[in-house]
Amino acid sequence: MHKIGLIDYGMGNIHSVTKSLESLGEEILLIKNFTEANVCKAIILPGVGSFDPAMINLINTDLITDLKNWIKSGKSFLGICLGLQLLFESSDEGKVQGLGVLNGKIHKIPTLVNQRIPHMGWCQLLPTKTNTLLGLEELNNWVYFVHSYHAIPDDYNIIAAQVNYGPEKLTAIIEYENLLACQFHPEKSGKTGEKLLRRWLSNIQ
Repeated sequence: MHKIGLIDYGMGNIHSVTKSLESLGEEILLIKNFTEANVCKAIILPGVGSFDPAMINLINTDLITDLKNWIKSGKSFLGICLGLQLLFESSDEGKVQGLGVLNGKIHKIPTLVNQRIPHMGWCQLLPTKTNTLLGLEELNNWVYFVHSYHAIPDDYNIIAAQVNYGPEKLTAIIEYENLLACQFHPEKSGKTGEKLLRRWLSNIQ
């Protein structure tokens, strides 16, 4: 069992993430001040909603510097949905600067014929490289998405998996050193989400 810190900044899917991890035998600590994080083995930044209000909430809770330092320290980190997008420099969705932990921008999903926005529902993950959550040959990894914006990193090598959106492919998983982030919701993705979370937990040092 690990003690996992869950950043509580008023924009996260706190309840569903907590229940999902507790069902896997983990202990969850809601983080509103990073002095509480000293006992944690990993930190999760969840997120539901819009980019600017989320960043403003993080600024107002005075968590940004400590959050960046946690990631730089090499400790395990997981971003979920909006929690992935906030890691980048900026977003088409707003005007507030992002955390800038990763270089790149969050763009509006392109409007395509016969494709709806938001991109919502169950979709298959397409791994681009071997990564913590997926093997290259794995099939049937259907997970739940709901988003209208997607990440375009400067360094495409940090993309660990994508998802089809018509003829386009959208970023689904980012992995860079100790940082892992997913655009989908593992806590809402049934048995597949449970499997992915177990794999992430098994890699925590």
